[in-house]
Amino acid sequence: MFGILQFILLGFLGAVCFVLLKAEGWADLKKFKMTRRLIIGGVVGYLYSILYSDYSFPNFVMSFVAGYFGVDFIETIVVKFRKEDSS
Repeated sequence: MFGILQFILLGFLGAVCFVLLKAEGWADLKKFKMTRRLIIGGVVGYLYSILYSDYSFPNFVMSFVAGYFGVDFIETIVVKFRKEDSS
């Protein structure tokens, strides 16, 4: 259980890192898009813990990276499938 919480926390921290780097001011931090990114970062960390159940240092780092890039990856897949459906 504690290992799963570490993955969720690291995914969330990856999202926090992205949000802090991309925000241009305090107003950007209050937007729904940034809040959504934080929530999805934690969810991506949880999904990573399900897919890779070995609790080791490289997987913790990859959970952080997944939280950082996870939202962009998911949005790209959704846009691609929407384009294929409209064709």
